[in-house]
Parts: sequence; structure tokens; C-alpha cells
Amino acid sequence: MKKQPNKNRALVLNALHGSKRYLLLAAVEVILAILTLYCTSYVTSYALDYVLLGDDPSLPGWLFRFLTAHSSITNTFWFCALMFFVFTVLNGLFTFLRRRNVSLASEQMAKKMRDVLYRHLNAVPYHYHKNVSTGDLVQRCTSDVDTVRRFISNQLMEIVRIVVMFVTALVMMLLIDWRMALISMVTLPILSTLSFVYFRYVRKYFAEADEAEGALSTAIQENLTGVRVVRAFGQQRSEYDKFTELNKDYRKKNVFLNRLMAYYWSGSDAIGYLQIALTLVFGVIFYVRTHGTPDAFTLGNIYLFVSLTNRLTWPVRQLGRILADLGKATVSLNRLNEILDAEAEKEPGKDLKDVSLEGDITFDHVCFGYDAPNDVLDDISFTVHAGQTVAILGSTGSGKSSLVQLLQRLYTTTSGTISLAGTPINDIDHETLRKNIAIVLQEPFLYSRTIRENIQLVRPDASEEELFAAAKEAAVHDVILQFADGYDTIVGERGVTLSGGQQQRVAIARALMQNAPILIFDDSMSAVDTETDAKIRESLRARRGKGILFLISHRITTLCEADVILVLEHGKLVQMGTHESLMQEDGLYRRIAEIQDAPKKGGEVA
Repeated sequence: MKKQPNKNRALVLNALHGSKRYLLLAAVEVILAILTLYCTSYVTSYALDYVLLGDDPSLPGWLFRFLTAHSSITNTFWFCALMFFVFTVLNGLFTFLRRRNVSLASEQMAKKMRDVLYRHLNAVPYHYHKNVSTGDLVQRCTSDVDTVRRFISNQLMEIVRIVVMFVTALVMMLLIDWRMALISMVTLPILSTLSFVYFRYVRKYFAEADEAEGALSTAIQENLTGVRVVRAFGQQRSEYDKFTELNKDYRKKNVFLNRLMAYYWSGSDAIGYLQIALTLVFGVIFYVRTHGTPDAFTLGNIYLFVSLTNRLTWPVRQLGRILADLGKATVSLNRLNEILDAEAEKEPGKDLKDVSLEGDITFDHVCFGYDAPNDVLDDISFTVHAGQTVAILGSTGSGKSSLVQLLQRLYTTTSGTISLAGTPINDIDHETLRKNIAIVLQEPFLYSRTIRENIQLVRPDASEEELFAAAKEAAVHDVILQFADGYDTIVGERGVTLSGGQQQRVAIARALMQNAPILIFDDSMSAVDTETDAKIRESLRARRGKGILFLISHRITTLCEADVILVLEHGKLVQMGTHESLMQEDGLYRRIAEIQDAPKKGGEVA
């Protein structure tokens, strides 16, 4: 926990790399803006004392001598009005430049922070995403980053502004009258204590509100993503009730935070106005008592002290807001660092990139598990020769998908070795490995883009002939042409505008477009009808011998003419052989084939 502030600081400083010059310029502009602001107070005080009443103003001696030497010009309200106008314009200019430079720095920082987070989320292992909420990740990468950006944009220069305003006002007041300076600061310890107490108390509630917002984002994301399921099962009311409860919790926490802020701001307002009233009352007393004496406390001094007190009190009062926003930014930085603390995917072996993967695939006593070393796959051994078609059959939970995920190294084996063309996959760079393995999932993911862009995702530079060829092999070309915009038809989020079978066929076309030496169909024809299934298998027949094809399916007609059929049960390889040989054995394969009334010999090529 002690190292967390260092991590937060490092994250911000790294994101600000290349933008610090903007912050430095902004700091200079803050100082200049404050000086011009105080100059307007001096101009007003000078007009009251010297121009209106003829008293000596509270100015440095050299400046007063210069002004009296040109009294024909300087002893007029026109001169004072002009000076007030000039200093006000300069103050506005420096304020504009400060905000411009701070905005440039904060926006650049937010962009770099989002880039770092997105790059890291793409680098973490696959199992990380299986264990976190997508909605919460989205909320962290957007809302939390924006919280940090707002602090840099709105409050970082406020810290500089508060320090400069406080020190400058204090020095000016002490130079005029040290007694009035002390009176003008009598409530500052109370305001400072109140600010720090408020910050320490409110920080944990900001964290709770952030967590509630993350839960709300997750609920919205899941509901919109699963809109088909919600509608199909008539769960709109139930989902609405869940959302309402989360929304109520989020509202409750924010109302409580707003109530705390209301207490703080109203209390600090009262103390601030009390301080101004004290300064005004004692200023009048000093004026009455010293009027007509050589060291008289002038009317201009009263105005100057009231003005300086205002500019001394409000910065201290502002500490509460700054500390509160600092608390929110700290919570957000902690949440961002929780993402960045997740270990990136490592190369366990030699990290080979220039290696041929066209050859045999060997599983040698492979075990894998999530909780136990072999609770998913237990002692799996087989060899697939180049050009063969491999079918995998098994009941739900038998380890079929886990087996091919191990081949892609989305997970790492707990024991045993998987080799491609004689090279252990742990020695192959994971990007090289996955570019040579194309996979079609049972639940395909399509982007909210055109059908063309979805199919060409892996090869954006592919020709139209290659695009059409892949679509024809996936038996989806004719379907696409029936759409009004053809291949330029926009696919809804997660392919929601397409039927399940159409989604699977577009995903198959995308995998075929990759031209990878290893192709995996993970039960990816379950949503297509029998006729379309036969067309796709007929297309795959032409690819036989060009690479290794893995087919995971529950349909015997899809699997029956594979070169090798693997039968998994409870994570173990219980049968292996061809359709004909397995039909001769008393086992799971024959029982399923008989249930489906599949042909015992032959069938269409898978």
C-alpha cells in the first residue's frame, strides 16, 4: 500500500511526458494573472486615497514619487480607469493562456493514459478478461481517466494559484499594517482544519460512489449486449428491477456525497463572510481612531484589506474542493493501476518468430486445469499429421474447447508439451503462433462494421476476388448479395442484425480469409441448417491436405469422415480413430452415432 502513491505519481508523470512545458507556461501565467489582479486592487485604493481624498496611498515610495511627478496625468479618475482597464485585460489574457495550456497538457495526458491502458489490456493474458467485468473496465478507462484529467485541468494550477495568492496577499497586508493582517487571518486556521477534515472524511465515500458507478455500467453493458436473451425470456421487468436497485444505490451514495459537500461549502461560506465582516469592522475602527494622524489608516486601506482578505480566505476555502478532487483522482488512479498491475502475457520459452508451423501437431501427456492441475484435461496424448482433418467429440464440459485454446496458448498447460512442426509452442512467439491458427467460435463475435470489414479483418488488403472466394466457401456469398447494400451492409453490435447461422458463416469466411495452416471450428456450424452444413463441408473438402483442420461438433455427419476422431470424456481421451473403427467399439462415439442415426460407413467429407 505504501508504494501506491509512487505508482500513481509515476502513471501521471509518464502520461504528462512531452506536455510538462505547457504546465510550466501555465504556472508562469498564473503568477502574472494574480499580480495583475492585485494591481486592480491597488488602483482602486489609489483612486480612493490620493485622487478622491488627497491622502497618501499605500504604495512603494519610488512608485508614489513617480506618480506625483506626473500628477497632472496620474491625479485623475481617467488615469485610474485606464489602469484598471489595462490590468483587467492583462488578467483576462493571462487567465485564457493558462487555461489553454493546462487544457493542452491534460487532454494529451488523458490520451496517453487511454493508450497505455488499451495497450495493456491487449497484452494481459486471456484468463484476465475471463475474470473481470467488461463494464467495469470500460468505466475505468473512460470515467476514471476523465476524473484524473479534470483534476489536472481544473485543480493542479489552482494549487499554484492558492499558494501565490496567499503569499502575495499576506506580504501586502503585512507591509501595510501587521495588526490588521493578523485580524484578517484569524479564521484561516479554522478553514484549513475544516478542509483537511472534510478531505479525509469524504475520500472513502468517493471510492464507494466510483464502485457503484462501475456496477451500474456493468449492468447496462450486460443488458444491452444480451438484449436478445432478455427479450426472448421476457426478462425486461426483472432486468429493469436489477438496474433500478443499482441506480438507487448509486444515487444514494451520490446524494450523501452532495450532502457532505453542501455542509462543507455552506460552513466555509459562513466562515469566509465572517472573516470579511471582521476585517471591515476592524478596518473602520482603525480608520476612526487614526484619522488625521501621520500614520492614519485610510479608506483605501480598508478597501485594500477587504479585497485582500477575500483573496486570502477563498483560496484556503478552495482547499476543500481541491482535496476532495484529489481524493477522487487518487481513487481513480488506484483503479487504473489495478489494471496496469495485471501482469502482461509473457513468453515462457525462446520467443521464436521466424519459424515454420506447417507440420505435425503433437500433444504429449498434456494436463490442464483452472483450480487443480488436471481438472479440465488429464494426460492427453496424440499426434496429428500435416494435412489431416481432426474431429473432436465429447459431452459438454469434457474439455474440447480447452484443448484448442491450449493450442493457441490462450492458456498454458500445467504439465506436458504441445509441439507444432517439432517446435514446442511455448518457444513460439504468441503473435506468430496465433497468426498461424484461425479459429471460428461457437458464439462468433462480429464488429459493428460492414460485412466486408468483418471478413477482411485479418487481411484488410485482400482483393475482392479473395473476399468473394472466402464467402463462397462459407456458403454466405449468396446471402450477402441479397442484402440491399451487399458486402457494405452494416452489421449491428455483436452481429445482432444477422441470424445466428449468418453470423457463424461470416465468422467462418473471416477465418478462411486468414489462410492459416491450422484451422479450428469450435462447434461453429451448430446454428446452420443441415443443407448449409453440407455445403460448407463440401467446400472444406477442397482444402483437404492444405493444412490441419480441427472440427469440434456434436453432429456425427460433420465428423464422420475426418482422418482422426478424438473422443473426450471428463477431460480424458477415451477413444481415438476413424469413423469406421470407432463404430466397431462400444463407446461414447457409437452411442451418439446410433442416437443420431448417422450412417455407419462413409458420409460427406468433413
